[in-house]
Amino acid sequence: MAHNPRLDTILNLIHTYRQISVTELTERLGVSQVTIRKDLTRLEEQGLIIRSHGGASLAQTVAPLPTVNSRRETFYEEKNRITARAVELIRDEDSVCIDAGATTQLLAEKIVNMPLRVISNSLDILNLLASSRDVTLTAIGGNFRVNAASFIGPIAEDAVNQLQFDIAFIGATGMTSEGDFLTQNAIEGRLKRAMLKAARRKVILADSSKFEARAFSIFARPELVDILITDKGFTHVEKFRDMGIEVITV
Repeated sequence: MAHNPRLDTILNLIHTYRQISVTELTERLGVSQVTIRKDLTRLEEQGLIIRSHGGASLAQTVAPLPTVNSRRETFYEEKNRITARAVELIRDEDSVCIDAGATTQLLAEKIVNMPLRVISNSLDILNLLASSRDVTLTAIGGNFRVNAASFIGPIAEDAVNQLQFDIAFIGATGMTSEGDFLTQNAIEGRLKRAMLKAARRKVILADSSKFEARAFSIFARPELVDILITDKGFTHVEKFRDMGIEVITV
């Protein structure tokens, strides 16, 4: 499909104004409302905007997201220890929901030979576990987000809302001193929140570099998180425990 420069213009306008109406886009670009609505649908399917009544707002920052492979190399040793500890929380025959991301991909590599039911929206994780003789795999479909190699959006959320998990492992782009957990993309954040709500045990996997890292959207507050597994560089252990989050440092 040929690239449509009008989509770039729309995305830049939404980035500038944070929110914009269909009427204003129609006037600025000189095309029909039908055309604008189709353009907005395409941008939403890519996970770039959130449609609202009569307009749209930004779903994420416009800075490109580094690839999963490049992100997994950052703080690799910490991520490796975090995921090794996470495996200890899993019991044979558990239903395990694994979020898309660099840290969670390392977790998936460690459970290939465990008798589990694994549910994921990550294409990388699904491909990794597809050949396992021990894992029963359930794919969460939806709109494919290329940069994150993940499926997101209403179809994905509806699928998760029909399920229950023994445990969910969710990655985070950032976490604040108030115990809020953040992600770069608001549509992806809604799916992360749904995964946590559907799980009996709710676990965040995040190395200490994520503390006070800037991100676009809050997907969980302290009351929605049971456990945070992080590394010893995390300095707010007691404060998080006071908020009701069990903190495991490795």
